[in-house]
Amino acid sequence: MTPAQFLARVKKNDIPPVVLFLGQESYNRQRCREALQTARGVEPEQFDIAESSLASVIDDARAMSLFASERLMIAMSAETAMPRTNRAAAASDDEDDDDDGSRPSTGKGAASGDEALLAAYVRSPTPGVTLIFQATRWDFDGDDKTKVERVRKYFGAIPDVVEFRRFSADEARMELDRMARAAKIAIEPAAAEALVEALAADVGRIAVELEKLRLYGKPITVDALPLLVPDARQSTIFALVNALGRRDRARSLDALDSLVREGEYLPLALTFLAGQFRMALVAKEANLKGASQVQSHFQRAGVPMWGSRAEQVAVTAAKFSKPQLERGLTLIFEADRDLRSARPDDRTVVEQFVVRLCA
Repeated sequence: MTPAQFLARVKKNDIPPVVLFLGQESYNRQRCREALQTARGVEPEQFDIAESSLASVIDDARAMSLFASERLMIAMSAETAMPRTNRAAAASDDEDDDDDGSRPSTGKGAASGDEALLAAYVRSPTPGVTLIFQATRWDFDGDDKTKVERVRKYFGAIPDVVEFRRFSADEARMELDRMARAAKIAIEPAAAEALVEALAADVGRIAVELEKLRLYGKPITVDALPLLVPDARQSTIFALVNALGRRDRARSLDALDSLVREGEYLPLALTFLAGQFRMALVAKEANLKGASQVQSHFQRAGVPMWGSRAEQVAVTAAKFSKPQLERGLTLIFEADRDLRSARPDDRTVVEQFVVRLCA
């Protein structure tokens, strides 16, 4: 189930006795933990399976408390309860490293014994006890996908699994807007977009930064963002992209200087710029006028488009002719190629690109 579905169940006091929290996303996981704590009215008891065992946690859950009728138990590092795969076990013979974070295997009997113990507890849980297993080491994509499925299979006796998947950029932006309204923080759309991009759509980090921004007491602008959020160096990339989109060579070189001093990865700026130029070229070919037409066109095509982003694309399409946009994409390709080859300095490559583009 999704975190929203789980929160809805908690609100109705329909709380499963045993739950598996699966995935790395921390913001929704914390919300679910806080909702459980409020619903149960008790402080959570935390256990680390990496330092004990699955059997000891279940034994503790079986013990009836003399002092409280309700218990909230959170067993962290649940993935370490799994027996190590044969491949990982073989690798450990040569190096002292556990690939997948699981325990050294002590035979099929021990593994099946723990799973049987868990299955027995799920069939007959202790009244008043809510037991949460947290497996947060791996994500749902890439190389981690197989490991997540191993965890899901190992804890297959638990019918209620909450998947904490990472927010997409659009979802993170909507959650940022919701949190900003709740906290009465005035933040410009461009600054909100820059903050989401700067923090890689990590809503947990966004929530922390918004809590700090409450103390600023003024509307948050895109220019003020790098000063207020130290991790938002990526907002300087947006400043560079916007300046290049306006063919403002002086501002472009100033933004580039800031990126270099902050140690930013310059190919990232070219990636954002390439996306903006491609969308501006589409807008030019479709003869779109103004941000509203740009936004409507891309949304109909199934491409998410915020108002501030549509404004950036519209400005770029107005500043550059179709041949200039095509030339700009060619220059971006050449600069990206030069950044990947043997070269004296990243800054020199990008400065040459800026001068040629704004000529």
